[in-house]
Amino acid sequence: MKLNRFLSSTLRTLGLSGLLLTAGCTNLDEVLYDRITSENFLQTRQDVIRDFLRAFEHAYWSIQGGSTFMLQENSTDELMTPNRQGDWFDGGQYQRVHYHTWTPNDGYTSDAWNALYGGVTLATNSLEDLQGITDPERFSMTRAELDGMIAELRTLRAWFNIRLLDMYRNIVLVKQVKGQTQGGPQVSPQEAFAYIEQELKESLPNLPTRQSLGANSVGRWTQGGAAALLTRLYLNAKVYTGNDRYADCATVCTDMLAGKYGQYALESRWDAPFDYTNATSSETVFGFPGSFGLTHWQYDGGMYFWMLPVNATFYFGFTDFGTANPKYAMQPGRDVDSTEYSFALGKPYIKFQKYPDDVRLKTYKNLGNSRREGMFLQGYLPYVNANGNVDTVRSTKGPYPLFFRDQVGLFLNAKPGTRITNKTSNMNNADQNSGIYPVKYPYYPSSDPNKISSAYAEIRFAEIYYSLAECKYRAGDKAGAAALLNTVRARNYPTNSPSLYKTDGSQLTDQEMLDEWGREFLVEGRRRTDLVRWGVFNTGTWWDKQPDADNHTAIFPIGQNVLNVSTQLKQNPGY
Repeated sequence: MKLNRFLSSTLRTLGLSGLLLTAGCTNLDEVLYDRITSENFLQTRQDVIRDFLRAFEHAYWSIQGGSTFMLQENSTDELMTPNRQGDWFDGGQYQRVHYHTWTPNDGYTSDAWNALYGGVTLATNSLEDLQGITDPERFSMTRAELDGMIAELRTLRAWFNIRLLDMYRNIVLVKQVKGQTQGGPQVSPQEAFAYIEQELKESLPNLPTRQSLGANSVGRWTQGGAAALLTRLYLNAKVYTGNDRYADCATVCTDMLAGKYGQYALESRWDAPFDYTNATSSETVFGFPGSFGLTHWQYDGGMYFWMLPVNATFYFGFTDFGTANPKYAMQPGRDVDSTEYSFALGKPYIKFQKYPDDVRLKTYKNLGNSRREGMFLQGYLPYVNANGNVDTVRSTKGPYPLFFRDQVGLFLNAKPGTRITNKTSNMNNADQNSGIYPVKYPYYPSSDPNKISSAYAEIRFAEIYYSLAECKYRAGDKAGAAALLNTVRARNYPTNSPSLYKTDGSQLTDQEMLDEWGREFLVEGRRRTDLVRWGVFNTGTWWDKQPDADNHTAIFPIGQNVLNVSTQLKQNPGY
C-alpha cells in the first residue's frame, strides 16, 4: 500500500506536484541498483500482475473510504447519524450532511474527491505501465491477455470517474500521470460523460466474460461489469448531461438479460447475494473479494460494522471486532408517540411494512451452520451472557435494556408503549434506543468458519432488472416494469403472495418506483443518486428535513483543501 499512499497523497488534488518527482536524486546519471524506478519496475510476469492489481485494493477501500458511503446515504431519506446523548455530534458535521448545509470547509468534501482521484491516478499509472509494454511475450503473456488487463484498468478508472461525475459533476479527466507536474482543466459534464462512455465501449470487447474467468471472476471487470456501468451512466444521463438516454439504457439491460455480456442469474433467496458464497454467485456482476483474515472493507468503520447498535455483537455471538458504536441507523417512520409521519419520502422501515409478508422484516437471527434469517435489528435483542444467564443488549449509558424502535427521541429506560414527556424528535435529540438497524451482510458467530467472508457486491444482476423496469415505466410500459420488478421481488415474499405487483402495473407510481429502489437496494450506497434522478433530492421532505432553497446541493462542493492546492480548479456553482 506504500505506492497507493504515495500516489493518493501526491496526485489526489490534481496538483501533480513535481517536487517529489525530482527529490532525492541530485545526480541524474546515477545508476540505481538498490531501488525500483519506473524504468526497471516490470521485470517478470508477476511484476506485471502486481502492477495491474495495485489499484484494486484502493478501489475496494473507496466504497466507504473518504466518506463516500456516508455522503451517499446520510444526505438522503434513508440513514441518519444523530446526536446520541453526545455521541456522534462531532461538531455538527453529520447534521450538515442531513440538512444539506455542508460547506467546502467540511473535510468530507475534500475526502471523497481525494479518495476517488487516488483511484483514478493509481489506475492511470498502472495503465501507462501496461500500455508501454511492446513485447508481452517477454513477460510470458499473449497480446490478448495484456489487452484484457488494459481494458480492465480502463473500466476500473471509468467506475471511479462515474462516481466523481455523480458527486461533483465538473471534474478533471486524468489521462496521464507520468511526467505530469500540473493537473488538467475541468471539463463539462457532457465531455466527461462522453469520455467515460467511450472508455467503456472501447474496453468492453477486450474484457473477459464471467464464464471465462470461472471461480476467479469476483474482483475482475468483465464484459458484464462494463455493460452494467454503461447502464448506470445511461440511467442517470439526463441528470449528468441534460439529455436522457433511457432508450440506450434499456438496450444494454435487454442485452444483459439475454446473456450477450455473460451469463448471470438472480439468486432464489434475498440474502444469498450478500452471503459468504456470493463471490461465486451468478447474481454478482462485479464485487470485491472479502475474507475475515484479509480485506473486508464493507464491514469496517465506514460502513456496516458501524451500522450496529451498542453491544449488538453479544447478540450475534461475534466478538472479534469488539462492541459496536452506532454511527448509522435507519431514519424513523414514526414520532415519539408512534404516529406515522405524513411525508411521502423516507420512513424506510414503514416502506417495508407496506408489504407485511416480506421475509426480510424478521428480526435478524443467526440460525447456525452459516445461516441466518431476517434483515433488521429491532426490539429487544436477547442473548446468553458469559455467566450462562439470559440477558439482553443493554445501553452503555445506563446500563438499561435497549428496545430498538422506528422512532427517534430520548426514550432511555422507558418500556415499549410508554409515552415519554419529551416529544422532540430530531437529529440533535436521540438516544441508543432510537432507530432500527439493517443487516444485509451477515455477522455469523466468532466460532463460525464463514464469519466476515462475504465479497462486497458492488453490482448485482438485480440492478439490471430494476434499471430496465425504470426505463419501461418512464416509457409508459407499467406492465413491463411490474413484470421485471416482480421477477426480483418474488424471493422476498411467500409463493403467490398478494404483495407482488398486479400484472398491469397499475400500482406503480413515481413514489412507488422510488420506494422499491429503496427496499431492494437499502444501504447499498446509491440512495442519493436515485433521489437526484427522480428529482426529489432537493425538493423533498423527510424526517427532520425540509426542502432546500435551491438545487445547487445536488452536487457537492470541491473541498477547500483541494482548491488550496489546485488553484486551477473552479468551485461548483452555489458554493
